Amino acid sequence: MAILIEKPVQVEAAGNKPKVIREFIGRVSSKTDKASVARMSSPEGWVEPGQTPEFDEYTVVISGSLQVETKAKTFRVLAGQAVITPKGEWVRYSTPHGPCEYVAVCVPAFSPDGVRRDPA
Repeated sequence: MAILIEKPVQVEAAGNKPKVIREFIGRVSSKTDKASVARMSSPEGWVEPGQTPEFDEYTVVISGSLQVETKAKTFRVLAGQAVITPKGEWVRYSTPHGPCEYVAVCVPAFSPDGVRRDPA
């Protein structure tokens, strides 16, 4: 049966500055563990801890640019571009060049335990 998601649920974000996460589909909003879909709003200068997640992440930048750092390369993902980060690969997201709006899809769904952030 189809399920209408009338509005997203705002969930807590990690990082040095406030970032807004609006989860449309996922463990919090729809009790779905197969995938999550969230719209992110990050301020200029935001950076989150590095992580080695247990999920693949598919990210589409709507406006601004997102910096995606891996052990091998750092990408600057511009509006209209996308990046895929596979599970088990270390990655760190940030917005050093200005604010950014982007959509992240995680398969399976994002979970605080499954993100495996670097120790503080």
